[in-house]
Amino acid sequence: MAASMGMCLNARDAADCTKNEGICVRFIDNLRGKGVFANRDFKSNDTLFTENPLVCAQFLWNEFYRYTACEFCMRSMETAQDMARRLSANPSLVLPHPECCTLQSEKHTACPQCQVPYCSTECRDQAVAQYHQVLCVGQSPPDPEHPLVVLQETWKNMHYPPETASITIINKMIATVKQAQKKEHVLSAFNQFCQKANNEEQELAHKLLGSQFQEQIDTLQGMLAGALYEDCISQWFTPEGLRSLIALIGMNGQGVGTSSLSVYVHNCDALDLPGDERQALDSFIDQLYVDIERESGTFLNCEGSALYQLQSCCNHSCQPNAEIQFNDNNSTLTAVALRDITEGEEICICYLDECSRERSHHSRQKILRENYLFHCSCVKCLEQCDDADQTSSDEEEEEEDEETQDAVTEDGTVMDT
Repeated sequence: MAASMGMCLNARDAADCTKNEGICVRFIDNLRGKGVFANRDFKSNDTLFTENPLVCAQFLWNEFYRYTACEFCMRSMETAQDMARRLSANPSLVLPHPECCTLQSEKHTACPQCQVPYCSTECRDQAVAQYHQVLCVGQSPPDPEHPLVVLQETWKNMHYPPETASITIINKMIATVKQAQKKEHVLSAFNQFCQKANNEEQELAHKLLGSQFQEQIDTLQGMLAGALYEDCISQWFTPEGLRSLIALIGMNGQGVGTSSLSVYVHNCDALDLPGDERQALDSFIDQLYVDIERESGTFLNCEGSALYQLQSCCNHSCQPNAEIQFNDNNSTLTAVALRDITEGEEICICYLDECSRERSHHSRQKILRENYLFHCSCVKCLEQCDDADQTSSDEEEEEEDEETQDAVTEDGTVMDT
C-alpha cells in the first residue's frame, strides 16, 4: 500500500488535508516500498496524524438501503434516533438523553439539480469544485437511462453486499481529472499509489469481481468510456486500465464507516450519571444493539471506501503500533498510537479486521497474500513461523466456504474447484 506524499485534490489547502508534523515518509527498499516513520516520540493514544481523503465514496448498496451520508465527506446524516429506529425496525423507539445526538440537521443541504445530500454548504461547494459538475445527473429522481445511472446499476448487479469497493470512487477519480485546471498535478497524486504487475492486478480484480471478472471488466469499461471519457487518461478506459484502477483501489482503499448512533452512544458513555441511572442507560443501549443485530446484522454504519495519500504509505504488521480511527463521524482519518513509539520507529497498521488478526499465522498469511499480494514478516509472524501449517478446524471450514463461494457462478451453479 506504500505511496508517497502528494497534493490534496479537494478545495482545501494541502496543509489542511494532512496534519503530520510528527511523522515523515521514507523509502525503505524495493520490496516494502515506502513507510511512515515517527519524527519524535509519541505516547500511547497520541494522535500521529489526521488526513482527509483524495476521494471517497459510499458503497452503492449501502446507499440504496437508506444509510444516508454526505456525498462528499460521508458524514452520517440521520439523527441517532432515526438511525436506531431504522436499524431495529422499531418506529416508536425513543432514545433517552437526546442531547447526546450532536447532528446539525439545520446545516444539511443538497445539490439543487440531482438532490444528492450534503451535510453542509462547505461540503457541497467542495464537491462541485472537485468533481460534481461532471457527475451531477441533473434531476431527481434520476433518468434511469442516464449513462452514470446505468453504470451504477450494472455495478450493483455485479457486486452484492458485503461490499468492498464502488465504481463511484473510480467515477470521482475520473471526474476530478476532468475538472482539474492542472491535470498533471492530479494525475501525479493518483499515480503515486502502489501499482502491481499485470498478473497481480488480474488476481486482485478476480478477487473483487469473482469468476466472471474479465467479462464484467469489459462491460464496465465500455460503459465508463461512454459516460466519462477523457483524452488525457485514455489508458484508464481500456480493459487493462480499468483492471489497474480496480487493483489500485483494492490495494490502497481504506474502509470508512460513520454513524450518528455511534456518536450518540459515545456521548452517552461520557455522561456523569448516578449509579442507577448509569446502569439503566447501559442496559437500554445493550438491548438496543441486540435488537439491531437481530434486524440488521452487522450492517450498522454508513459504509464506503476512500483513498488517502499518507495512510496508504503505512505498512502492515500483525502486531501494529498504530490504528486507524474515524472520530469525527466523517471521512477524516486519525492515526492513533497503540503503544509508546520512539523517534525513528516505523508506524505500522494492521490491514486485517479484528477477527482475522487473531487467526493463525497460516490464515493471516493467506488473507494478506490473496488481498494484498505480499508475505508478512512482522515480529508476530516470525515468532509463529514454525506454526505456519497449523490452522484451526473453524478456520479451515471458513476457508472452504470462501472457496465454494468464489466458485459459484451468477446463475447459482457451482464450478469445479
